[in-house]
Amino acid sequence: MIRLVSALMIYMLTASCAITAQDKKGTDIQLENERFKKMIDRTIDFSVPVISVEELHGHMDEYVILDAREREEYNVSHIPKALYVGYEEPEIGMIKSLDKNKKLVFYCSIGYRSEKIAEQAKALGFSEVYNLYGSIFEWANKGYELETTSNEKTKKIHGYNWLWGRWIDNDAYEKVYK
Repeated sequence: MIRLVSALMIYMLTASCAITAQDKKGTDIQLENERFKKMIDRTIDFSVPVISVEELHGHMDEYVILDAREREEYNVSHIPKALYVGYEEPEIGMIKSLDKNKKLVFYCSIGYRSEKIAEQAKALGFSEVYNLYGSIFEWANKGYELETTSNEKTKKIHGYNWLWGRWIDNDAYEKVYK
C-alpha cells in the first residue's frame, strides 16, 4: 500500500511539473530529438509564448525576426532577414523603434536568451511577442536556410560551445565555435 501511495505521489508530482510546449495556435510542438525537447523545456520558463520553426518558416513575412545571440554568432549565420539585437548588451533602442503592432519573434541558440530579451520587448508594450521554440538549432535541424551578413546562403552555424552544439543534429551544417 505504501508503495502504491508513493508511486501515485511521484506520478502526480512529475505530471504537474511537465510542461508541454504549444505554439500560438495551441498545437503541441514536437521535435524529432526528444532529449533536445526535454532540455529546452527544462531551460526556458515559457514566460513568452513560443512559436514553432515550421510556423515561422511558413509565415516569415508576417514577423519581424530578431536574433538575441552575440554578434560573433550572428555573423557566422542567422535566419534570413533576422535583425541583430544581441543579449549581453541588447540593442533596446532598436527594439523600441519597431512598430508596436508588428509580430516579433526572438531566437538565440535554443531559446533561453531570446526568451529573456522577448520579456523586455513585452515590457516595452509590444502586443505580439514570441520565442522561437528550439531557436536556430532547431531551424538548422529542420534544414531551413541560413544566411551570412552579406545575405549569402551558408551551411555554417555557430554552436555556442561544444556542449550546446551537440543539439545540432543535421550533419549538413558545419558547427563553428569561434
